[in-house]
Amino acid sequence: MSEVILFGEPMTLFIAETVGSLEEVEHYTKSLSGAEVNVSIGLTRLGHKVTYVTRLGDDPLGHYIENYLKKESIGTEFITYDTYYRTGIQLKNKVISGDPYATYYRKDSAASQIGTKEIDAIDFTGIKIVHITGIPPALSQSCREATYRIIERARENNVFISFDPNLRPALWESEEVMIKVLNDIASKCDMILPGKAEGLILTGSNEPKKIAEFYQNMGVGIVIIKLGSDGAYVQDNRKKPYIVSGFKVKKVVDTVGAGDGFAAGVISGILEGLSLKESARRGTAIGAIQVMSAGDNEGLPTRKKLEEFMKL
Repeated sequence: MSEVILFGEPMTLFIAETVGSLEEVEHYTKSLSGAEVNVSIGLTRLGHKVTYVTRLGDDPLGHYIENYLKKESIGTEFITYDTYYRTGIQLKNKVISGDPYATYYRKDSAASQIGTKEIDAIDFTGIKIVHITGIPPALSQSCREATYRIIERARENNVFISFDPNLRPALWESEEVMIKVLNDIASKCDMILPGKAEGLILTGSNEPKKIAEFYQNMGVGIVIIKLGSDGAYVQDNRKKPYIVSGFKVKKVVDTVGAGDGFAAGVISGILEGLSLKESARRGTAIGAIQVMSAGDNEGLPTRKKLEEFMKL
């Protein structure tokens, strides 16, 4: 029985094996990408039971994704297949320093066809947390409706709702719509996990205190703002806020997936009954581990690796 439900779009990721522009690369390594996938993998590697809801193309890449999820011990019972729309693809180049460039082929993907029907099929028995991101509501109107529906069903079942805005401006019809919809979604959640730069776009301020006050005035109980290498700013139900320090990183290899690792750390801590401060500290640790690894989720640690890192 799963503790956490997530839904979104997983994509087959092709990572260049050599440095250079994507049009010049001849060989790629196949992997998996997607914010919600990363959080799912992060949680299962820490020993938590997770179910992932999505729609895949009935094609080789779609079946590859389902098999990948199963290997990571992620529940796939609510995955459906589409015989017309195809599975999304992402290409990522290899760089010597700095973040790699990624390009997406996801327009009219199978996942963008998710609607309320898929959400209504979910069994919430035993579910403790629903984690959503701002990506599905950007994919299509039906995905936007599905996002609101999963929030509604979670609230009906007294399930805690965690929200990472995970801004993807290029997917939205306008920045104005993006801000309006994501802030409306945030107002219906129990916890929000924005980055400081995201806070600036969504609230008009990049000051953690003001970002937290913005969302707590909407009724959000817990606001944790990611500060990168500086850690995280935590404000819980208008109690005195505090900052959790970040962990030292030897070398930043790829920042993709760091925020998702942070979310997995916080959510796992809440599931295990840790204090919010301890949960946020775990989040900063996983974020630090992830940025030292290439790929979107390859660096997400097992419990043993996480505990060893946090003792350093």
